[in-house]
Amino acid sequence: MIKIKSSAELRLMLEANEIAAQALALAGRTVRAGMSTWELDKAVHDFIVSKGAVPSSLGYAGFPNSCCISVNEELIHGIPSKKKIIKEGDIVTVDVTTLYKGWQGDNARTFKIGTVSPEAERIMKVTEEALWKGIEQAVPGNRVGDISAAVQQYVESNGYHVVRQFVGHGIGAEMHEDPEVPNFGKAGRGPRLVPGMTICIEPMVNETTPEVKILGDKWTVVEANGHLSAHFEHCIAITNDKPLIMTLESH
Repeated sequence: MIKIKSSAELRLMLEANEIAAQALALAGRTVRAGMSTWELDKAVHDFIVSKGAVPSSLGYAGFPNSCCISVNEELIHGIPSKKKIIKEGDIVTVDVTTLYKGWQGDNARTFKIGTVSPEAERIMKVTEEALWKGIEQAVPGNRVGDISAAVQQYVESNGYHVVRQFVGHGIGAEMHEDPEVPNFGKAGRGPRLVPGMTICIEPMVNETTPEVKILGDKWTVVEANGHLSAHFEHCIAITNDKPLIMTLESH
């Protein structure tokens, strides 16, 4: 069931998402060659806690860390580790979720470490642009499929592949709520978008195939052919007008 949020609930969600956005921005400023993904996770964790919030990922279905950090061919759900050292030329996706005053915040971004390959630059650029194509469709009267189709069309027209095994989602008091927000689909299909709906739009894009594999740690999702992946996500609210992007550093 899709839960419509009141204006008071949306104000609280804005606070949770602002903390998530600030934590993600901190990750972007902190990440560097030579550090471990565990160190980056600790920096994000400490920041979230300092704001009186909780990192929602920690313990979620047994996940052992405070954010997901995925490198190069890793698409999502990478487990931070002291042994995983970030290198010059890597692309690093950080997915940050927060719980604050009973409400969830969620956002993700792929960062480049120093000078990256033209292939890495391009997949990051197309994935982020696809996110904005999806957000443009998040207006009242449209349907979820309008978002999905816009993302899919843009990604595929640029020669990349949208992942189908994982999708965007509704969000509120729970990290994952109805409706699902796939990155593929037909315009005009799916639930109608109405003011008070809150959703996460998150293109997950692979370089050579829509297929993924899940590694032996049961969490890390990788591009099935071992090529690059990118992932960008914003949490937005449907309003009476244009979409409200809640995962901004300040409102």
